[in-house]
Amino acid sequence: MSAPARDQHAAFAPAPVVGGAATAAGGGLPPDRLPVEYVLPLRRSDDTGLTGLTDYLRDLTRWVDVTVVDGSASDLFARHAAAWRNLVRHVRPDPTPRGANSQVLGVLTGIGLARHEHVVIADDDVRYDEAGLRAVHELLDRVDLVRPQNHFDPLPWHAWWDTGRILLNRAFGGDWPGTLAVRRSTFRATGGYDPDVLFENLELVRTVCAYGGATATPAWLHVRRVPPTVAHFRGQRIRQAYDDQAQPVRLVAALAVLPGVAAALAARRPGLLLRAAVATVAVAEVGRRRAGGARVFPARTALAAPLWVLERGVCSWLALGRRLRGGMPYADARVRDPAHSIRTLRRRLAGNGPGDLVLWVESDVRAAGRPTAAVAGCRNEVTGSAAGRLPS
Repeated sequence: MSAPARDQHAAFAPAPVVGGAATAAGGGLPPDRLPVEYVLPLRRSDDTGLTGLTDYLRDLTRWVDVTVVDGSASDLFARHAAAWRNLVRHVRPDPTPRGANSQVLGVLTGIGLARHEHVVIADDDVRYDEAGLRAVHELLDRVDLVRPQNHFDPLPWHAWWDTGRILLNRAFGGDWPGTLAVRRSTFRATGGYDPDVLFENLELVRTVCAYGGATATPAWLHVRRVPPTVAHFRGQRIRQAYDDQAQPVRLVAALAVLPGVAAALAARRPGLLLRAAVATVAVAEVGRRRAGGARVFPARTALAAPLWVLERGVCSWLALGRRLRGGMPYADARVRDPAHSIRTLRRRLAGNGPGDLVLWVESDVRAAGRPTAAVAGCRNEVTGSAAGRLPS
């Protein structure tokens, strides 16, 4: 758990800012721009892909205001500042909140500086188009948090492999993407979310649910994601399996894979494994076809699902070993908790205070209190047709 951060009555002290919002004559937004803040938390060890990211940021600034919270080393930060001068608002993370997860610290800074009520949070490999941003913006008029769905494009072998995970998750409700969107007022009223967890997106969604906010997972809202390098993909196998420890049903299912395979082989019944593989492909195909997904997920991606399940079965045991040794290495620290339960978060938020979560907003923002909607698990989730298909 993070040490208590700043005094909740202290004013937010933003980092030095480069760049600003686009305005029309008279001080308002240009008619073709959205009142949306795009927050990109960044921490790079090299400049691979800088040109592509800069081109994407240039496209984004045609539609929304952009804040890049850059925790990269000084030399890289300076290069980024030169590349993005007068293009986006480029800042250092606020040094006051403390925690192991630099992604969360970047989000805390970015939303603290947000100029609009609707905020999109995205990793540096996410690629929104204008239609996707407009859909998120319209959904945030109705819910507190939106969880879009990612797809890889292009699709090298390792992205094909990982798409097996995406399709299975879609079949059972929704994948966990590299982007979320949230109302600034809701985020500020919760006091933010814990920066000492590994699965930060799940932590944020559960924090909003525990607060009483409504969330939506529109299966039809497909947002492109650039695939990682092969080295990065390999390095994430155990780390992603560690996230399942915050979701007990998934964890039990993953841990059962290897014993199940061993039992089938010991009984000399390979047909059981073949039938299990066929069933897994069938479930993935349901996820692929759901809500128009066949437009962005090629038919061959469903075939990756059994391979991904076998990989997760192996890596879940390795991740459990990491837990017993104190947690998952992350940057220069070890993070033990993948995410907290809704019950734990609700208890922290009880009494209009989030316990020892980072208190980074002024008390008057929280004084209005949280919504009165009852929360039982995450039953305030809006999915499927209930979320409504918005025009693109």
